[in-house]
Amino acid sequence: MTPALALAALLYVLVILGAGLGWRRRLEGLEDFFLASRRLGGPRVALTLCASWIGAASLLVSTDEARRDGLSAFWIIGLPAVLTLMALVPLARRVRNVSGLSLSDLMAARYGPAARHLTTALIVWYMTVLAASQMAAAGSFLSGLLGTAPWAGLAVAAALVLAYSAAGGFPALSRIHVVQSLLLLTGVAGMIAALGSRTAWAEVRAAAGMRGLVSYFDPMAGAERNVLIAASFMLAWTISPIAWQRMQAARHVRAARSGLAGAAAALAVFYAGIVVAGMLSMPASAGGPPGRPLVAEFIALGAGPFLGGLLFVAVLAAILSTTDAAVNAGALTLTCGFLRPKGRPEGPGRAVPLARVATVLVAGAALLVAARLVDVLKTLGLASKIMAEGLFVPGLAALFLKGRAPWAGLLGLSCGGGYALLCFLDETGVVSLPFPEWPWSLPLGVGLSAAGFLAGLGLTFCRKWIKG
Repeated sequence: MTPALALAALLYVLVILGAGLGWRRRLEGLEDFFLASRRLGGPRVALTLCASWIGAASLLVSTDEARRDGLSAFWIIGLPAVLTLMALVPLARRVRNVSGLSLSDLMAARYGPAARHLTTALIVWYMTVLAASQMAAAGSFLSGLLGTAPWAGLAVAAALVLAYSAAGGFPALSRIHVVQSLLLLTGVAGMIAALGSRTAWAEVRAAAGMRGLVSYFDPMAGAERNVLIAASFMLAWTISPIAWQRMQAARHVRAARSGLAGAAAALAVFYAGIVVAGMLSMPASAGGPPGRPLVAEFIALGAGPFLGGLLFVAVLAAILSTTDAAVNAGALTLTCGFLRPKGRPEGPGRAVPLARVATVLVAGAALLVAARLVDVLKTLGLASKIMAEGLFVPGLAALFLKGRAPWAGLLGLSCGGGYALLCFLDETGVVSLPFPEWPWSLPLGVGLSAAGFLAGLGLTFCRKWIKG
């Protein structure tokens, strides 16, 4: 552990705890705790979306993908993130008009109480796996640079997130995300500037030619796999409570839309920079030490104390901002779906303690899962299947349905979510099934969900026709 990195880590912890807990108004109810009293302006919405979207895969995985595969790495995280935010802009008004606080409330209104419980289970599962993937990345990242045991990094990340998430809720997160976004943008900009001063694009082209990377500058290389990965993430993120929560927390529809558009523009620039950084690092590296991501290698060997410390805290910001967003959104769903199953408003004395209990439960579950995770990108892919195959079709349709259609929701959730669960168990080694691996399994899962949903709509129509 170098003194510069230790000092950077200490300063980072003090800054985010100060931003999150140094000033906070009294939290009176669930809307205060989970939606910041619906007071966020457009810039704050944009920054908290950016911080939530940029996680371990964005920095640690995408740079490695770009170093190995070139321009086509933009498909992995960057393109689906930008397209999702653009797709959500016209949906902002409908999302903000949803009754209740969570997607579970909307599903209950359209499909009945059974759909509420299925939706809650799928979302909490997804958010737990998402948070766990970030905690696992924190453990390996910190152990590689600070010399700590992986479990120690896991525990520190979980404890830090839990401290400000449980105490301050989403208001604390939204303030911390402003700091984290600025750290992310500054750190990555410094890395790109340093790499650009050392490597010319002619060297990148020459190195790619010497290594036989004929498609290194082709953005469509590996399109069959990359399109499915992008589709999996885009479908999942369109229906993700993380984005919906921020739209509902906006001061008005205009603020929600400007926040979405601003985040899309910022992430387009950010992910383009990530790809540039990965490609510029290729000539000087044959792949890096086994198990060490490009960013960690750059911090340890080529950044120097100041830039190394800045980039180190930028990676911590990326990991923790996605972790706390997943924990908070999971706690919102758990509170509204199970702890307060009928959607009745709780008194101020009970609502916030319920929310804090849910936060502890989700963070604790994520910590347990994190100890078993290895591949961050694959874990994110398996997690995205839960939302893309289980919730995308019935969840998006719920925004447009006028009446109740219980069978449509139940069959759509059960067919798509059941398939996602079986695939998850298969790919994690719990059972052995003849299913295609992610992302090749995506079309079948979404198709099953759509078929179940349409069959349910047909049943609902038939019952109304027979009765009427």
